[in-house]
Amino acid sequence: MINFGLMAEKVFDETQFNGVTGIILGSGLGKFADILNEKNIISYNDIPHYPKSTVEGHDGELVTGYFQDQKIIVGKGRFHFYEGYSFQEVVIPIHLFHELGVKNIIITNSSGSMNINFVPGSFMVVKSHMDCTYRYDSKDPKLFSGNPYHCPQMIDLAIKAGKKLFLDLNIGTYCWTLGPSYETPAEILDMQRMGGDAVGMSTVPEIISAGELGMSILTLSCLTNFAAGISSTALSHEEVIKSAEMNSENFIELIKEILSELPKLN
Repeated sequence: MINFGLMAEKVFDETQFNGVTGIILGSGLGKFADILNEKNIISYNDIPHYPKSTVEGHDGELVTGYFQDQKIIVGKGRFHFYEGYSFQEVVIPIHLFHELGVKNIIITNSSGSMNINFVPGSFMVVKSHMDCTYRYDSKDPKLFSGNPYHCPQMIDLAIKAGKKLFLDLNIGTYCWTLGPSYETPAEILDMQRMGGDAVGMSTVPEIISAGELGMSILTLSCLTNFAAGISSTALSHEEVIKSAEMNSENFIELIKEILSELPKLN
């Protein structure tokens, strides 16, 4: 049994966090935490029974601080199935945030575009998702959209923020695969057939858990590359991180604009 209360007690003792908004940062997107004021940083290593992030581009820190007058908690580094963690371990940050009182969560990732119109360097608001891990059977995965997994009000807020900032913002479906190897062109074709627009190795477990806990959820993808078979360029995690970091400034501005409007929803 995972003791989320013990984890939350440690974080609260260190930060006195009492906000309602949490953010999970994907590969290469950790710079967002730098904008917070009055920061407190806790290494994952210092939180009792907390998993360790082993993937490049994931710092393994919890950061709390203020954006404007909102107190925010940020997870810099997530956990993946391919690291050997169970579903329950992968979603520990979501349960910790919930234990700390988080009601709104922004989940971010770096992902590959399967839609030729969604070019690398652009961003995608996730309106729906599919679990393409085939962990249970070989049937086509179900598409999930709307509440409780994709808050329509937060999606509208993100779209308005993108327009205000003149960003290339797409709206689409995210597909989760197990990894750690990248998908084959045949797998990409199959996910395209089912309506997938972006693909990655994370995020969906977090969406599922946050939805079950009653959080309002917004998921944003930084599209770092075209998926296998669309582009002739070889895929690598190093290139994903490099591309995410190149576009992190615009991504940060998008999140800041969303946060500035978020209190109006509560």
